[in-house]
Amino acid sequence: MIDIVSKRSGPRPEDERARKVIEANRPVIDKLADHLTNGAWSARRNAPAKTGPEPEGLIIHTARATARSEPPRPFVRIAVNGRVSLVDLDTGRQMHHLGDIRRRDGITSFRLATRENGFFSPVEPEIAEAIADLDGQALEGPEAERGLTEAIGARLRL
Repeated sequence: MIDIVSKRSGPRPEDERARKVIEANRPVIDKLADHLTNGAWSARRNAPAKTGPEPEGLIIHTARATARSEPPRPFVRIAVNGRVSLVDLDTGRQMHHLGDIRRRDGITSFRLATRENGFFSPVEPEIAEAIADLDGQALEGPEAERGLTEAIGARLRL
């Protein structure tokens, strides 16, 4: 047996009853909403309508212009997730992804971003050539990451 349910025109009777109960108790609901939001409920409803778009001729300044006049000042940064990057000191933007610090078989080491190491976007060849001897270097001790950043910076002449 198949029951065919079709949509009727107009709201369902139970929806209509619920709407009437809500409308009948609207003053109490508004009072509770004001109490819970410290008056923000009524303030939001009574706020003046927003005006149209911003007036023409305003000059809005951002923190930094899009065109840079000075050259980038790179430094090596190791992120919390182990990502080793070359970053601009002024903007904090990543210039190059150099590799990752990975842990395998209980040994933490630096892995250079190359296709052989499983990276989809390898580091540029001249950078890879300069820091290739650091690939697979074990990092031991509390100052190992600092030593790695100094070694990469020295090889890239930063």
